[in-house]
Amino acid sequence: MSNSLVQILLVLVLYIISANSTQPYDENYDTNAEFTLQVPTLDETNLDNLLSFGFYRKSCPQFESILQNKVKEWIKKDYTLAASLLRLHFHDCSIRGCDGSILLKHEGSERNAEASKTLRGYEVIDDIKAEVEKQCPRTVSCADILTTAARDATVELGGPYWPVPYGRKDGTISIDSETEIIPKGHENITSLIEFFQSKGLNVFDLVVLSGAHTIGRTSCGSIQYRLYNYNDTGKPDPSIDPRYLNFLRRKCRWASEYVDLDATTPKSFDQMYYINLKKKMGLLSTDQLLYSDQRTSPLVSAMASASSVFKHQFAVSMSKFGVIDVLTGEDEGEIRTNCNFVNDY
Repeated sequence: MSNSLVQILLVLVLYIISANSTQPYDENYDTNAEFTLQVPTLDETNLDNLLSFGFYRKSCPQFESILQNKVKEWIKKDYTLAASLLRLHFHDCSIRGCDGSILLKHEGSERNAEASKTLRGYEVIDDIKAEVEKQCPRTVSCADILTTAARDATVELGGPYWPVPYGRKDGTISIDSETEIIPKGHENITSLIEFFQSKGLNVFDLVVLSGAHTIGRTSCGSIQYRLYNYNDTGKPDPSIDPRYLNFLRRKCRWASEYVDLDATTPKSFDQMYYINLKKKMGLLSTDQLLYSDQRTSPLVSAMASASSVFKHQFAVSMSKFGVIDVLTGEDEGEIRTNCNFVNDY
């Protein structure tokens, strides 16, 4: 299929999705109403007008090169850190916006919450921050570092590049109970749509950003209920391909083991995640549901058909995600000198 046909297919799919999901919960909704949906591009994505792509051009021109080199070093040693940095960024922006609050290390912080127990990558951010502080003291925020590190880590595994505007301040508040809103992998699609809508994102962003699961792992303990006792039936989840089920049962004999979210190409950022969903090889329940729900399944098929479309739109959605509720005002937040603690005045 040519690129032009793929683009047309994608726009048609988005048209259908918008018609089915713009008002998904209103029983009196007029299904004959007309809808239009313009596929966004990077240039059209609305960024906070207080953020700037050249924010550190004069104050810390070496920032991006320092970060890029550090991320390369860490990913070369452990490729799984790429997915970990993406997930760390996701948790950070999902709670109080992209303010680095997930990095704060104190009793009762987001970082010490149950939902954050398996988060990794803090040492990468600390390493970058330490070097940046040597070159540009009290200049670059931890929030900007985390946002950009997630981007560069994605690129290292073959994912797309997207420009990151700078100027985020670091938040000073981090509360463990607020992490309860983070999706855990067993929600229904309606809950996921509502969560993304609460962040200013749509169904398209949900499907596209779920594609981050083309890399990364999860603990076997989090999926064992799907393998043996789905919905208290004493049977496995019927939506799992039988051969994939046998593989997972062999792989997950112990809850402490880890299994790749993408069983086919776990080290490559590609569209294989979506192809796996069509083969009933979605590891998390929320992954597989994307292909069984009529609001999201056409988008899964569209993403599976073209890697270039997926990567382009992933960059667009990440650009939107990275500016959620950022702190930029003079009286908002601070520039931490240590990402683990608020500044001591």
